[in-house]
Amino acid sequence: MSVHLHWFLPTGGDGRTLVDRHAYTDGGIRRDRITPVSGVRAPDIEYLAQIAKAAEQLGFEAVLTPTGTWCEDAWLTTAALTQVTERLKFLVAFRPGVISPVLAAQMAATYQRISRGRLLLNVVTGGDSTEQKRFGDHLDHDRRYARTDEFLQVVRGVWGGAPFDFHGEHYQVEGGLTALPPDPLPEIFFGGSSAAAGPVAARNVDVYLTWGEPPEQVKQKVDWIRGLAEREGRTVRFGIRLHTISRDSAKEAWATAGRLLDDLDPETVAAAQQALGRSESVGQQRMLALHGGSRDKLEISPNLWAGVGLVRGGAGTALVGTHAEVADRIEEYHALGIEHFVLSGYPHLEEAYWFGEGVRPELAARGLLAAVASPLEGVPAVNGRPASAPGGAPLLVAGGR
Repeated sequence: MSVHLHWFLPTGGDGRTLVDRHAYTDGGIRRDRITPVSGVRAPDIEYLAQIAKAAEQLGFEAVLTPTGTWCEDAWLTTAALTQVTERLKFLVAFRPGVISPVLAAQMAATYQRISRGRLLLNVVTGGDSTEQKRFGDHLDHDRRYARTDEFLQVVRGVWGGAPFDFHGEHYQVEGGLTALPPDPLPEIFFGGSSAAAGPVAARNVDVYLTWGEPPEQVKQKVDWIRGLAEREGRTVRFGIRLHTISRDSAKEAWATAGRLLDDLDPETVAAAQQALGRSESVGQQRMLALHGGSRDKLEISPNLWAGVGLVRGGAGTALVGTHAEVADRIEEYHALGIEHFVLSGYPHLEEAYWFGEGVRPELAARGLLAAVASPLEGVPAVNGRPASAPGGAPLLVAGGR
């Protein structure tokens, strides 16, 4: 089992600070009213293209693109970026409650052909009722997961290439299909720490994602999902979502973490913690419990720093240390069964280079990295045309916050 490295595409904005530019001022509805923060970068397509190109050049396999009110749309943004990259895959996050599963299956099939097989899917059930209602979704937490279960059954059924009927509580489909299904199918990533989430992962997904908890807690999650999947007669692979601060020396890495904290006054942290505390997400509550809203003892495990979660929702921990130390921690998680590492850092452009030029060679030297091949590799010629030929057959190679 090799390590698969992925980066993050900050479609809600980027910068040299942890201060959330949107959620804790006026809610991001009117950005001109937000107090200016030094070093903030808008998520325009030119900047996002810089990050995507850097990730591709540095050997990352894919970039995760988030979903939600404060982000640009993940499908549209990444479809544009497929035109300025060649190999990089896009892990597109989306909410199943706001789109038809048959339409999602069709969109994924089209995306695969347009991108030449570079789509991965990250299904985000949603853990905040306020956010869900903003999109017209009024189901409670557990019913959202039940709907996701049906959604994924429909998507996979529709990808089967023949008319598909489904009669569930949330979806009624008659003769659903995609005219040209993706082949092979996009890998489906999914996360959720609640009792309602586990069975959904076990029955439907390819990769179960957890946020960056200490290794012993991650092992418990891996054992939990693996056991549920075995009872379903399936095998699920595992991934983890982390930030990174990797430097030539430990002193420099921790000083960088300290500078990120310098931007956070007590009022900012308190407001963020209050907002995040309202989340229904069990995973978010587990993130908050790692630091308890306090700046004390933020290194919750060797080289695992919980400072990001003081103000940021979702992934709230970072691997901090020398390139070798960060590689050590990745190797430790890998030994627990983690295969996919979805990483990020502030700012995302610079931190991609720190990791790609520092940690990636360490991992390669240890024989841990998967080979990063062209999406066209192994695709046979069809109708007398090579897969790379203009106008040839659809290219069928593939496998939020």
